[in-house]
Amino acid sequence: LVSPESSVSVSAHNAVVGLAKAPGSTGLWQKFSFGLDSSALQEGLFVSEENVDGFLGTAFCPSPCSQSALERQPLIEVLDVTEDRIQIRVE
Repeated sequence: LVSPESSVSVSAHNAVVGLAKAPGSTGLWQKFSFGLDSSALQEGLFVSEENVDGFLGTAFCPSPCSQSALERQPLIEVLDVTEDRIQIRVE
């Protein structure tokens, strides 16, 4: 992380933490941890095609699936992500 470029914004009903990667760091972040203190952290996932696929795959087939069930799973593609929405395509 790059400290001077990271930021925090707090209002009465919201808090936003902006993180900046160090110049040598590459690739997408997959997950993050949050909570009131380090002993009670929860895990959150960043929106990515892989994370959406995993989430929806679990929703469609929550227990271990048979091969035929896996073949019937939809193809999911993340098309666009903004602050207001995520657009996905399911085939």
